[in-house]
Amino acid sequence: MEKLINKEISDQLKTIFKDLPEPVQILFFNSKTQNCDYCEQTYQLLSEIVELSDQMALESYDIEADAEVAKRYKVERVPGIVIASRKDNIVLDSGVKFSGIPAGHEFSSLISAITLVSNGNSGLSEETRQWLSTLDQPVHLQVFVTTTCPYCPNAVTLAHRMALENKNIQAEMVEASEFYDLSNEYGVSGVPHTVINYGKGEVVGAVPEGMLIEEMKRALSMN
Repeated sequence: MEKLINKEISDQLKTIFKDLPEPVQILFFNSKTQNCDYCEQTYQLLSEIVELSDQMALESYDIEADAEVAKRYKVERVPGIVIASRKDNIVLDSGVKFSGIPAGHEFSSLISAITLVSNGNSGLSEETRQWLSTLDQPVHLQVFVTTTCPYCPNAVTLAHRMALENKNIQAEMVEASEFYDLSNEYGVSGVPHTVINYGKGEVVGAVPEGMLIEEMKRALSMN
């Protein structure tokens, strides 16, 4: 089978991953019953990535057969990816997720997510961290993207940083063309488009962290 990651990119990734401080567990979800055009490709991509570092491991699940695992990690779509941390063989959900293949520009979002979870440092401003430390309500961030969008990885990584800072936040990249019905439900016409708490708030474009926080506050005030 032809590799998806060429030698040049593979060598670059080895350099990026050689100093990963903490182990990362990648959970992949597919389906034998749903039509999943990119499941096989996504699994191959993840398999090639975990080969590049001893600090990474990959587990594969069926979203129907392993419904309890999918529920535990709040995975609802395939292909689904969870980037989790692993401490003393215990897998800890970081709230960092992907729905759809992280190809094209979103490949960089996947690499960023792995390094982010391994480092355990969100890199957010002190002001943002302080507010997030007080957040005690669930927040679901869905960042709709396309693989050809150069601005989308910034929006995805910002959402993932938020999730890393507070366990009440789930941040999910959603490939808009793979999940057209969901994109249509939320009126996604341009990307990146971040939907907060299933439509209670939204941000269009790659915005600064302060702007996303303000919209999160507004969405939470509608509860």
